[in-house]
Amino acid sequence: MDRGTLHAVLRALGVRDGHYYIEGVHEPSPLPTDFLYLRRSRAAPDMWETGAYERGAWETVTRHAREESACTHLLRLLTGTGNPPSDGSAP
Repeated sequence: MDRGTLHAVLRALGVRDGHYYIEGVHEPSPLPTDFLYLRRSRAAPDMWETGAYERGAWETVTRHAREESACTHLLRLLTGTGNPPSDGSAP
């Protein structure tokens, strides 16, 4: 799964737009007060980060070598599962 697919899955599942940020795909403006995110690592540009933005601070939870694993991790953080619906619909 890539970032575009992740965004489509989150929308299909009804996850509110303000609950997440996906770099280059879904970047709410103005930024919500707090949300979960997926972005390229600022410390290691060849890596992806998932984490939480709270009170104006980006707090990395995990770094990933592959976009796919970062997308799966953000999906799991937001929904409790790392698997999109098999038929493309919301559960």
